[in-house]
Amino acid sequence: MQTTELGIRTMELPDLGMALEWAAAEGWNPGNCDAGPFFAADPRGFFMAERDGLAVGSVSAVAYDERFGFLGLYIVRPDCRGQGYGRAVFQAGMDYLGDRTVGLDGVPVQEEYYRRHGFQFAYRTFRYEGTSNPNAVRSLDCVDDLIDLRTLPLEVLTAYDAEIFPASRPAFLEAWINQPGTVALGLQKSGRLAGYGVLRPCRVGCKIGPLMADDPTVAAALFEGLLSTVPGETVYFDVPEPNQPATDLATRHGMTPVFNTARMYRGTPPSLDLARTFGVTTLELG
Repeated sequence: MQTTELGIRTMELPDLGMALEWAAAEGWNPGNCDAGPFFAADPRGFFMAERDGLAVGSVSAVAYDERFGFLGLYIVRPDCRGQGYGRAVFQAGMDYLGDRTVGLDGVPVQEEYYRRHGFQFAYRTFRYEGTSNPNAVRSLDCVDDLIDLRTLPLEVLTAYDAEIFPASRPAFLEAWINQPGTVALGLQKSGRLAGYGVLRPCRVGCKIGPLMADDPTVAAALFEGLLSTVPGETVYFDVPEPNQPATDLATRHGMTPVFNTARMYRGTPPSLDLARTFGVTTLELG
């Protein structure tokens, strides 16, 4: 009788590239160069399920620090679904994250599955799609105050980001803003960083994320500054529903929602400053 052997192992960087190809096939539209920054966030936090030595499933379980982690890239090859491989690789990721608070952005059909594993709904994130028309709403004087984010010391960016994101993530941020083709902008007020945004090329069009700002005026300036670099391109923007000014920003630029995910947490939800979170960094890593 033939037996099937299932194994779970930690991914290497090329494996992560394969998982992102699976994500692209699912229509998730990852960035063209996401693998490097993802891996930099936590090189031990990516797991591959193998059947008889062939890759069949993946999950990312990034431990940002001792308190917070994020789960994503939960994919099983279509021809291998319904055979328990997903449960096995999912559990490997959860075991790795231990007793940390764990966040995820789950598609609606998976919400009940995550609830059965202890996750509770927090809010929805909507992906908006539109075509960049940087001349449509260009009325903000502070657009002229934008700077290349990479001219600032990394510790300045990391400190600002950690005021809004649940953990400090310097290695990820350094890799994220330095991806090929990426535009990273900041805006300073009174000598301090008041917001930043990143646009990166994806399999289809571009995505803006993160977009973090002290107020809607700063967010709009950054948003318009990023759009101005890709005229005529398709642009995607992942907006947390509780931030109404972020939704207004997207709709003001003619963007429309194309799908949504459920932000869910296992454990005590972090104290997020959603009023300053206009655009999610990435649905895979939070």
